[in-house]
Amino acid sequence: MSQEAVQRSAEALIHAWGARRPRVAVVLGSGWSGMVQGLLDAVDVPYADLPAFPPLGIAGHSACVRLARLAQSSTEVMLLMGRQHAYETGDATAMRGAVRTVAAVGCPIIVVTNAAGSLRAQWPSGSLMALSDHLNLVQRSPLQGWGGSDRFVDMGQAYDPDLRRAAQGAAAGLGVALHEGVYAWMMGPQFETPAEIRMLQRLGADAVGMSTVPETIAARHAGLRVLAISLMTNMAAGMGVERLSHEQTLKAAALHEAQAAKVLHSILSAITI
Repeated sequence: MSQEAVQRSAEALIHAWGARRPRVAVVLGSGWSGMVQGLLDAVDVPYADLPAFPPLGIAGHSACVRLARLAQSSTEVMLLMGRQHAYETGDATAMRGAVRTVAAVGCPIIVVTNAAGSLRAQWPSGSLMALSDHLNLVQRSPLQGWGGSDRFVDMGQAYDPDLRRAAQGAAAGLGVALHEGVYAWMMGPQFETPAEIRMLQRLGADAVGMSTVPETIAARHAGLRVLAISLMTNMAAGMGVERLSHEQTLKAAALHEAQAAKVLHSILSAITI
């Protein structure tokens, strides 16, 4: 995605927002749509009007940028309502333009959310996990094709420790456990086999999913601070009796989205103080 497209997207958003500016952006994954409830003064701009943003084709994902205000504060939040996954086209750069637009409008923090499979027996469906690190097992990058020496991004602290601490405090204040762990990115769209899950556990993964890592890499390259949170929607293959499907993921996400949204609202207030 060209820098011109990013600049045009940023200009379109700024025009729609007037004097308002977001302090944090959120990529809404499956199970996190409840986040939009309780927000005030919403302004929506369709992805179709933003040349740096991709088309979407996955059930459970909207396709617009929403600027809105948290009800309990004056904090303005930029919601990216849906993502294009690498498994749709094989392209890990699909969300690069969207993430760079976040930086271009002056937003310093991005929160990336997802639905994930739990690799821990003690973390059932509905559990929340803040990412402390990730495994890029797909070994693709949104920076492929990017020129210059700045493409060699340090990923030693991809997920901001100060943001994680603030998130932990916010969740604890609600009496909700926010675990920390390692997220394994698998390409999909098929779910993993039991043998693959055993491999991931041996590699140190605590959750597995098909997103988030490309956005995180692009965000760190753009200079954004990153917090990422997984909502467990199932036990990974071989760890439970349920038959895995996208429909099952959406159904499980819907059961837990109210609490996930409540926690996320509290976290956003905490990290933007």
